[in-house]
Amino acid sequence: MPDVNEECRMSHDHDHSHHHDGPPAAGSVDWKLNGVRVIKADQLDANTAQTPGMNRAAAINAARVGAQKIWAGTVHIHANAKTGAHHHGALESVIYVVRGKARMRWGEQLEFVAEAEAGDFIFVPPYVPHQEINASTDETLECVLVRSDNEAVVVNLDIEPVEKPEAVFWVDPIHKQP
Repeated sequence: MPDVNEECRMSHDHDHSHHHDGPPAAGSVDWKLNGVRVIKADQLDANTAQTPGMNRAAAINAARVGAQKIWAGTVHIHANAKTGAHHHGALESVIYVVRGKARMRWGEQLEFVAEAEAGDFIFVPPYVPHQEINASTDETLECVLVRSDNEAVVVNLDIEPVEKPEAVFWVDPIHKQP
């Protein structure tokens, strides 16, 4: 009968460069350099995928801390800003609203809508067509965003949004502003 670690190895059909075999042997890791990391608010990295009307800043990713399975950072969405329709491929996203009011539209024609405010969480499953909207005309929407991989995946969609983007284009290393 295989042990728990062997079952874990057998259940994964993908390769990772990190351990699934339990904790490392005592003394084999320099925990001072490879342990807990605190990223101060003034140390966030704005050199990440951006969208006009929105400002993203990475706190946790592969480049900053060696994260292999998640990306985390902040998103500030300017008053009345609306993105175009897009999805994030196979990634799951969690958005925590810190301040302001978010309106999310989703579906094949962005026909579904829900709003979230400070203290609320939003979950966006893989491949869900969606549009982010700041529901306030005069207050910046401030959120914390966590994604299930450290890659910036954005797939723009040719959907006529219910709430028209106002010259808001998705801009990142793959998608240049027209």
